[in-house]
Amino acid sequence: MSITIRKASLTDLNGLSHLFDGYRVFYGKASDLLLGKAFLKERIENSESEIFASFDAEGTMTGFIQLYPIFSSTRLKRFWLLNDLFVHPAYRGQGISKALLYKVQEFSQETGSCGLMLETAKTNKIGNSLYPAVGFVLDEEHNYYTWDAK
Repeated sequence: MSITIRKASLTDLNGLSHLFDGYRVFYGKASDLLLGKAFLKERIENSESEIFASFDAEGTMTGFIQLYPIFSSTRLKRFWLLNDLFVHPAYRGQGISKALLYKVQEFSQETGSCGLMLETAKTNKIGNSLYPAVGFVLDEEHNYYTWDAK
């Protein structure tokens, strides 16, 4: 399968918002296409994230990956948080996730960052085999904590 990956723009918002809605539903959130579209529009307009989208030979958007900038004080550089990765179910198993991951690794190097970080559930069997296959290393030395505002 021939795929193209490029940075998403506002002209991609309709297709991107449908994939984003599928991503959110996959993670147990209620479908809300309009709110998701507004969220993505704001991220793009304010340059608050970097979104790359994959397209098949006919130009159909097949998946996306979204990065948020953070910084490493100890490394004195930008660090990219890989927050979202989703491939439409009809296109899975065709190497699109790997291609998207390779694209953001290239982007990370081009931007002079110190790397990429991500989290995934221990039960995510696909992700836990995918990420090491493209060079990510599991950090078993640190605890990961969250705090949720009420």
